[in-house]
Amino acid sequence: MTKIGNKITELRKQKGWSQSELANQIKASREAIGKYERNEALPSVETAKNIADIFDVSLDYLVSDTLKPSFDKRMIERLQDFELLSEVDKSHLFALLDAFLRDAKTKRAYS
Repeated sequence: MTKIGNKITELRKQKGWSQSELANQIKASREAIGKYERNEALPSVETAKNIADIFDVSLDYLVSDTLKPSFDKRMIERLQDFELLSEVDKSHLFALLDAFLRDAKTKRAYS
């Protein structure tokens, strides 16, 4: 089970930030960041949202057991835009996506 503190640590290190730098970015104390990363405390929903925003991941990823962010913010924005399309346009996009995914799976199978 991946804990939120482990994800915060991983994301912070990927950015090359210190705990103090992350704290400054989200307007929190370095001590609070340390407690989150050691899983001694949980951030409030607002703080968790700020952390997710600063690392460009979804809040769902940050608090879930998922090891990789399956839907980053760009993907979520695209899905939201997709919902605004007409049913005909959605159908066309699904056909295109299905064909692309089929081809990608075929390539992997024969590689």
